[in-house]
Amino acid sequence: MARGTQHRKRRPPANARVAAQPAAKAKQRRKQPEWHDQLFFGRLRSHAKWVFVLLAAVFALSFVVFGVGSGSSGISDVFQSVFGGTSATGSSLSSLEKRTVEHPKLASAWLAYGNKLEQKGRDDDAAAALTTYSTLKPKDEDVLRQLAGIYLRRAQDWNTLYTDAQVRSQAISPSPPLTPKSGSKLSDALNSVDDPIATAAAQQSNSTASTAYTKVIGYLGQRLEAYKKLAKLEPKDAVTQLSLAQAASDASDATTAIAGYKAFLKLAPTDSQAPAARKALKALEAQQKSTSKASASSGK
Repeated sequence: MARGTQHRKRRPPANARVAAQPAAKAKQRRKQPEWHDQLFFGRLRSHAKWVFVLLAAVFALSFVVFGVGSGSSGISDVFQSVFGGTSATGSSLSSLEKRTVEHPKLASAWLAYGNKLEQKGRDDDAAAALTTYSTLKPKDEDVLRQLAGIYLRRAQDWNTLYTDAQVRSQAISPSPPLTPKSGSKLSDALNSVDDPIATAAAQQSNSTASTAYTKVIGYLGQRLEAYKKLAKLEPKDAVTQLSLAQAASDASDATTAIAGYKAFLKLAPTDSQAPAARKALKALEAQQKSTSKASASSGK
């Protein structure tokens, strides 16, 4: 019994306390080396993480303000609209006109106003506004071409009126199928017949035709001036020289037309328009020679 007692395992009392285990030491954070704070992004991570949020916000705002990926120029569109953009789509005609009054030396204001006027079909007013713009920006070739197009369109409009007036005049006073011999009794009798209504109508038609013809000549002359300015800006451009020659020919300026055709043929001798240009040049030179001979004969 004694031995059994000695070798029997001793059991702890029921109410014995278990010794508390020592608390695990908190894992200490390794201190960053001093050079870490010298790095920009390291300092941001350690001391100013909110800066990342600010940078992200600025980056996102730039997409909205500057229109990144949206196909527009963002805030530049706003500045263009407020400070004289070339587009007049979103502005009223009255507001654009007001800007030209407030800023008469602001070229972009005149350009936007002129474009809007042309959109409204007011070609004469548009030409006046664009001419003012061209005075401020004389090297803008696009506007010079735009002006030339407006002048040609207006010349065509007045040419239609001229043709109609001529047709009307012919209908009012048709030529007789048989014209009696001048000085004969029948001729004198016909000439003595006076129809006041027909006479008044014929005079009105002749006046309209005369006014329309004057307008046509005026617009063709203005178109020629636009191409002369273009030719000075682009003396080596074959298309410009050809356009100058055609405009001068339409305006009955043979000297300028001949010079334009010659310049075009020198710059583009194998162009598809070259044969027609040579033919026109030959006709103009023959006409000019004939006119010179006629002037010389009349002067003798």
